[in-house]
Amino acid sequence: MATSLTTSYAGEYKDKMIASALLSGRTLANGGLTVYPNVAYKEVIKRIDLGGDLITAGACDYSDAGTVTIDEAILEVKEFQINKTECKKTFSQDWISAQMGYSMNNQNLPKSYSDFIVQQYIAKIAENMENQIWTGNGAGGNLTGFTTTYAASASSLMGGAVVSGTTVDASNVVTEIGKLVDHVSANKASLLDKEDLHIYVSNSIFQAYVRSLGGFGASGLGANGYEGKGNNQDLGENLLFDGLKIFRAPGLPANDMVAAQKSNLFFGCGVEGDLSEIKLIDTGSTLGDQNVRFVARFKAGIQTGFLGEVAYYT
Repeated sequence: MATSLTTSYAGEYKDKMIASALLSGRTLANGGLTVYPNVAYKEVIKRIDLGGDLITAGACDYSDAGTVTIDEAILEVKEFQINKTECKKTFSQDWISAQMGYSMNNQNLPKSYSDFIVQQYIAKIAENMENQIWTGNGAGGNLTGFTTTYAASASSLMGGAVVSGTTVDASNVVTEIGKLVDHVSANKASLLDKEDLHIYVSNSIFQAYVRSLGGFGASGLGANGYEGKGNNQDLGENLLFDGLKIFRAPGLPANDMVAAQKSNLFFGCGVEGDLSEIKLIDTGSTLGDQNVRFVARFKAGIQTGFLGEVAYYT
């Protein structure tokens, strides 16, 4: 009898699985960063800073005025891989509950079963990448996350220092977010009218802010909260603070916030390049076991354009 072997995954997520995984963490999925796809190794990001008095009084003669500083930041991607063997029994019961008909004697991995397993890995890759983007320590091939960089480069940040924080809850969240906004206002007020300026907040700060709007009774909201609806309401994700967008970034540490333009924070990947290979290999046909091997290879990297245009609260 001919041997049948599922050598690669060909289900619903074929050709877009790594793209789905890398870009489905909340920060990336909701457009929190500027994405550079197809980065082979390094991408040069040009930075232009216009200074001085570019506009002067009119005169007959040409007179050069103002300053233009051009430099660059290097966005470098790292290679990552996943090599993991899973027993089909790990997933079979959940899969059977969703769709009956699975046979332990089936030599090939059913497409719908493959899709189920792939979804689990997509979620795990997305969670890992979300955390690495913000808090990666750079060790063992990991990314050096934004907050790791900012903590180590405090003197280069907006105002030459981080904004000192505290434990944030519903009773002080308005005051604490206000500290970050005031820091921007005092040191780089020109950013306040930029449409892509975001206040990136952790899950805990986001929830504290929602609670304060829903009925904490502070800041003049009264006991019934925003629009008098109390806590039993859906405020959605599109929240503002002093007219600035609140962006929920679960990868941030509990009491951290970042104020920056989306156009100043970059994520590079190779999701459409040669190293976007995905394989889900069923070894049951050849080895007689109940295992499936998950093999993924991808590239990712992050970079901040101007550190001086980032405010970091911690």
